[in-house]
Amino acid sequence: MEKRGGMTAESGVPLAVRLKGIVKRFPGVVANDGVNLDVRRGEIHCLLGENGAGKTTLMRILYGLYQPDEGEILLHGKPVRLGSPKAALAHRIGMVHQHFHLVPTLSVEENIVLGLSEGTGPFLRFKRTRAKIRKLADEYGLQVDPSTKVWQLTVGQEQRVEILKALYRDADILIMDEPTSVLTPQEVDALFGTLRTLVSDGLTVIFITHKLDEVMEASHRVTVLRKGKAVATVNTAETSKEELARLMVGREVVFRVEKPPAELGDRVLRVENLHANNDRGLPALRGMSFDVYSGEILGIAGVSGNGQHELSEVLTGLRRATGGSAVLQRQDLTNCSAREIADLGVAHVPTERIRVGTVPTMSIRENLILKSYRTPDFCKWSILDEKAAYENACQAMKEYEISAPHDGTAAKNLSGGNIQRLVLARELCGCPGLVVAAHPTYGLDVGATEQVRRVLLDQRARGAGILLISEDLDEILQLSDRVLVIYEGEVMGIVDAKDAELETLGLMMAGTRQQEVSV
Repeated sequence: MEKRGGMTAESGVPLAVRLKGIVKRFPGVVANDGVNLDVRRGEIHCLLGENGAGKTTLMRILYGLYQPDEGEILLHGKPVRLGSPKAALAHRIGMVHQHFHLVPTLSVEENIVLGLSEGTGPFLRFKRTRAKIRKLADEYGLQVDPSTKVWQLTVGQEQRVEILKALYRDADILIMDEPTSVLTPQEVDALFGTLRTLVSDGLTVIFITHKLDEVMEASHRVTVLRKGKAVATVNTAETSKEELARLMVGREVVFRVEKPPAELGDRVLRVENLHANNDRGLPALRGMSFDVYSGEILGIAGVSGNGQHELSEVLTGLRRATGGSAVLQRQDLTNCSAREIADLGVAHVPTERIRVGTVPTMSIRENLILKSYRTPDFCKWSILDEKAAYENACQAMKEYEISAPHDGTAAKNLSGGNIQRLVLARELCGCPGLVVAAHPTYGLDVGATEQVRRVLLDQRARGAGILLISEDLDEILQLSDRVLVIYEGEVMGIVDAKDAELETLGLMMAGTRQQEVSV
């Protein structure tokens, strides 16, 4: 039972947003299936759900990027039609996307006023706009120099610009999609402080995240979506991570997988003074040196864009080194091809599981033998043994719980979690000595994340050396035995995971080098 005028009978707090029976269909998929959502004015409201649960689709409808097939949107108790982002902005709704929408060559102030009347014409009225930007920045702790070019900013500063852009347009409802995925711990704390200040001034914040610790810390209420439906809305203070995870996946989830003490063996990989360039030809790795041992997980921690991507590609033959070396046991891997490195027993779980990890148009069966179709197990007299490939696929699908109608299903038709299971099944076949896992759980729901982490720990127990690259510090600390922090392609320090402190790691991720760096 609810009062008129957008008031909730339970709390008496006005509703900023009410979504009623929202339905959104795409070819073959119902992304939102009659979703109801109430967001109160002046609260931080979190949306949780597995991959494909419909969270981002729902928020894109609220921001006018998508149009609902059915349902109604009410803002402050009044029905509205949001036909475009411009219409949403006119109703004071702003959105900070996971991948920022900024023009790198323009300044902060130019990006903020882009598309507004003061951002057009031969003379930009920057004296007035700068004053307003500085006022908003001071009020909400979003300090950034308005005259700086965006390409000169850190990722955290870019996010501040996106928030300022929304506030400059007088947004009183702010949508944030995965707002902490590219931030250091200190930047996350600062962001949450900003969000609390915003809601204390009466603004409303809706954010999507898969990090349950942050949900518990920052939100007032949580709505859980599962398979396109809203299954529950709960007060954060009255719930737990365990309950939220169960609501998301429909079963109990283990958060902290058991990790016995490491039993280190011989050195598997030695990296010495490694240099490499990024795709623009600029230095990305600047003399990195470290070792990986059998039976350990070495975690690589750092803010996105500091050389992690280039490191994983150099070690797996997808990018050339410009200096230094990488030696697997006694075999020099430096600038070997991807096939040569794979044949030496190096497994690669790439960041881009669809574009790099699979051939999307090929079947599960075919993707599973991409590295081994030339071997006697699958090739007889230069002819592919279809029966062996089929039996291999059946076994892998069962062992790794790859959910699909049959082994002939194209990889492109699988969910993100199932694609990752396929990649793991292929890469870990044959007991590789070194596993390079780049963001292995990124974008996965809690159930798939749990399984991937167990698989990596099983490989560690078997004696493999694992290089784990992740921007999720909780994951790094939970799985790693040692943590290497990378900043602008350099090693800031290597610390024992059990002794690592978030504050120290955050400072290192921001460029503070340890006085003594062990490798």
